[in-house]
Amino acid sequence: MTQPFDFDKALKALQAGQAMTGKDGILTPLIKQLTEAALAAELDSYLAQDIEVNRRNGSTKKTIKTPTGHFELATPRDRNGTFEPQLVKKHQTTLSNEIEQKI
Repeated sequence: MTQPFDFDKALKALQAGQAMTGKDGILTPLIKQLTEAALAAELDSYLAQDIEVNRRNGSTKKTIKTPTGHFELATPRDRNGTFEPQLVKKHQTTLSNEIEQKI
């Protein structure tokens, strides 16, 4: 489970000279947390509209590369395998600036 983004810890890291972006950047965990929350909301919306009996079925992990660094993303899935995420599509491995701005 992802730990919530700690703003105090991030501020201290920034004051200590840690980079905002990049592999170990301060913003990377926040982008990960927001992306996973958005994907979970997408699945919730999809399941609410699905007329067949369907439900959550865990998640799959994939590495996402962003301009601010890379991270492992837990993408939720449904029991029937019919959920097609729109924010980070299946087989997509990069997160563009445009998507980051939406989050």
